[in-house]
Amino acid sequence: MKIREVNEDKKQFISLLLLADEQENMVDRYLEKGTMYVLEDGDVKAECVVTDEYSVLQVGTGDSPLTIPFYEKCGFVRSNKIPNFFTDNYDHPIYEGGVQLIDMVYLQRCL
Repeated sequence: MKIREVNEDKKQFISLLLLADEQENMVDRYLEKGTMYVLEDGDVKAECVVTDEYSVLQVGTGDSPLTIPFYEKCGFVRSNKIPNFFTDNYDHPIYEGGVQLIDMVYLQRCL
């Protein structure tokens, strides 16, 4: 198993990125300004894009009963939210855990 940085052709991994953010034009907003890493174990198992926009580790996600508790268990705390983010920026409703995602919730953890 190894983690490697991806510097070229980041879109080759779009299918995995779309599992976390299901609209491609939204992925395009951060893909090129971030550093991409992939976890490989025979094939690609996971990936992430890290941006250097903040002095703390910050995660933006939907207000989901599945996702928020995971980040809170990892030491993140809620910092703010953007009302109607998902309804204003996506061309279709997004549901997670039976709940429609409306607001973007930001959670932070000090580095």
